[in-house]
Amino acid sequence: MLFEHDTEEALRAAVALVNSAEPPLTLETVAELDAFYVANLYTGRHDGDTAELAEVQAVRPRLRELLTAEPAAAAALVNELLAELGAVPRVVRHGDTGWHFHAVDDDAPFARRILAETALAMADLLRADEVSRLSICADPTCRGVVLDLSRNRSRRFCSDRCSNRAAVAAYRARRREG
Repeated sequence: MLFEHDTEEALRAAVALVNSAEPPLTLETVAELDAFYVANLYTGRHDGDTAELAEVQAVRPRLRELLTAEPAAAAALVNELLAELGAVPRVVRHGDTGWHFHAVDDDAPFARRILAETALAMADLLRADEVSRLSICADPTCRGVVLDLSRNRSRRFCSDRCSNRAAVAAYRARRREG
């Protein structure tokens, strides 16, 4: 683990949420929102209705902007988000997780909690000078965000689908040349 568990979890969730707006579209139904909530180990308020789904979908562009920003711009966006959300970080522990930060009340709308947790995670990346762990997929037909938590910084694709597509294209190119 490169970062604290809550930082990694928040970044993974934010990347998944941003990438859900890229083809093939996901997070289009309340059932997918419920699965996203569970898969990303969220706690607190979860209404599980179409209004909440729309609110969560609506934060994707802001998260994309944050996750793809250069460090100075990312810092400004983190500060803006935390101020806008009235974030007051507090140390909490629940379930099987260790101590970690929450920045807004557990009963705050899910979309607000996503924004706050992502802002705190980005603050950790900025403090560690590790914003380069976030990039855009190397597949030229994809705009997905890549979170590279590997030790050797070798992750270039947002998904296995993009990685496989690139491998097949490279194989076919070698076959044509040979």
